[in-house]
Amino acid sequence: MSGPYLYDEGPEDLHTGTPRNRNGLILGVFGGTVVLGVAMVVALPLVRGGGDEQAREVVGVFLAALEAGDTETAGDLLCTAERDAGDVAEILPAYEHPGTGEVVGVEDGTLGDQDSREVRVRWDDGEEATLTVVLEDGPRVCGTSG
Repeated sequence: MSGPYLYDEGPEDLHTGTPRNRNGLILGVFGGTVVLGVAMVVALPLVRGGGDEQAREVVGVFLAALEAGDTETAGDLLCTAERDAGDVAEILPAYEHPGTGEVVGVEDGTLGDQDSREVRVRWDDGEEATLTVVLEDGPRVCGTSG
């Protein structure tokens, strides 16, 4: 044993070929990420639904909570202005009506300087009311008329 190597031939290079250019792989990964991000943004309204659909849904849950006497859920679905106007137990009777309410239509509207949806509700006795829904950390009921 004359040298520091175990074998007489010496160490061999591990990478004997010419290096390969992997720019295509890197560009493919980044391009795929961008395409996936754009697809998710496009698909988001399809998953969450449009403003009209969200307004219908929140009013349906709100009316079901009122009918069941669930003031906590109904109070959570009120906008900040309604909750700040007083105790929820004092505000909710303005929204209550005997019988079951059914959402019959949604129209665009405004509440102050904010876009809103005007959701028409028809009760069992034929009376109609309009609930205003605003987008405030999710759709929230923010007023009634009729």
